[in-house]
Amino acid sequence: MLPVNLDIDILRSFALGLELGSFAKAADRLGRSPSAISLQLKKLEEQVGETLLQKQGRALVLTEAGEILLSYAKRILELNDEARAAVRGVGKLEGWVKIGVPQDFAETWLPDLLGRFSKIHPKVRVEARVDRGAAMVQAIDKGELDVALTWGTLASPRAEIVARREIAWIGPDGFRHMPGEALAIVAFDPPCAFRKAAIDALDRGGIPWRHAFASPSLAGLWAAVTAGLGVTPRIVEGKPPQLAALDPKEAGLPDLGAIELALHVAEARLAPPAEELKRLVLEAVAMR
Repeated sequence: MLPVNLDIDILRSFALGLELGSFAKAADRLGRSPSAISLQLKKLEEQVGETLLQKQGRALVLTEAGEILLSYAKRILELNDEARAAVRGVGKLEGWVKIGVPQDFAETWLPDLLGRFSKIHPKVRVEARVDRGAAMVQAIDKGELDVALTWGTLASPRAEIVARREIAWIGPDGFRHMPGEALAIVAFDPPCAFRKAAIDALDRGGIPWRHAFASPSLAGLWAAVTAGLGVTPRIVEGKPPQLAALDPKEAGLPDLGAIELALHVAEARLAPPAEELKRLVLEAVAMR
């Protein structure tokens, strides 16, 4: 009897849906309908001969078999992506690449991506800069960076919007704002797109606020929220496990909408190493 081959596309849908916390979001990200993703998951269960997901309240959670498969799926997808990049005819790239990213990504998927890039292109030297958007736009203009990602376009003529992310209120699980009290906000000092989105939403809702804590580092913001100094507007990606993405209605807070993620490049035509890293970064952004 021939072995059953797992479908890479289905594994990607499976892994992405669990990473995003919603298969509907995965369908939107992958350009498929929710019903198509549902059919893929049924096919995956048929291929492995096990139930992978089960209902827990309104949510879907992994079964024991699902947890095992997810671990393998991530490894299979990583190897698949590495193999594709390695045979694209760019294995002999040489030179330097300078990239800038927000702190949210530097603490999540960037280290893994740079590690895989170095394996595929060992002759390319990579310099990574983690900074606030305004500083990275200046570095792009000066030629100190080849590629940068920022939250918002920052009025840069080089900016290209490549994705959008939902902004969430992050705070202690069960947090609820008391009407009439000034909401304590933990955020970067301006200019900060997250801070502005929060203040605009609070002002529209007539909710008083105060900037309770500022820090130049994202780790500092997480520490302040963990210590109970306030709540912070941020994307869920990279959220510490001890904090929760708050439901706005239950927390008595306004919805914050979405924020744009923009790509900046120093030159219209990048050198091959920078172009290849840019491509991988955009793929990583699209899959999250």
